[in-house]
Amino acid sequence: MRWLALLLALTACKTGSAQGNGDQVTYHPAGTLADDDFKPTYDKSDLHNALITERTAASSAEQRVHDLEDKGDYDQVQTANADLAVRQRFIASLEACETLGQTCPPRLDEPAWTYDVEADVDPKLDAPLRFDVTSWQKVSAELAGRACACRTIACVDSMFAAIDRLEKRPMPEVQSDEAASSSVTQARECLYRLRGLRRTPRAVAGD
Repeated sequence: MRWLALLLALTACKTGSAQGNGDQVTYHPAGTLADDDFKPTYDKSDLHNALITERTAASSAEQRVHDLEDKGDYDQVQTANADLAVRQRFIASLEACETLGQTCPPRLDEPAWTYDVEADVDPKLDAPLRFDVTSWQKVSAELAGRACACRTIACVDSMFAAIDRLEKRPMPEVQSDEAASSSVTQARECLYRLRGLRRTPRAVAGD
């Protein structure tokens, strides 16, 4: 999915440079949570509360990294650092959503997710794994919601594997369905950002 910028009084422009983990964007505060392709089911108060929760979780994750370093458990430190980086990128996406109306995830919760990428089995989803057009639209929408809600590196990597496995299953005419294709694209774009392979816009206040 192509994420568009701002609506009405929310005006943005790329500066052509990158700062930290995201592109710098100048903005004038205003606007709502929406773009031409995706309108969240939550409002700004829900998003604000989610940011408070996630920043608290990130602080706890940082403390966990320090504790593991003090113990000399460097295998665990590596995983904890990777998880912290994913959560920080998730927070950056929420901040871009709140300020710019961009990178808004389909859902704010952290749905339970475990998937053994080494096992030759399908992932367990809420939607039935059927591959007619209507069913694939539901499956792909759930994949997008789950992918964009990842807060750990294991979630990101296993979601990549799950999408790769499932998207081959529908017939070509079903795969080309516009709504389903858009959901799969959205899922991958979120995963790329959370993996650090795409930049998340960062807001810089303008006049």
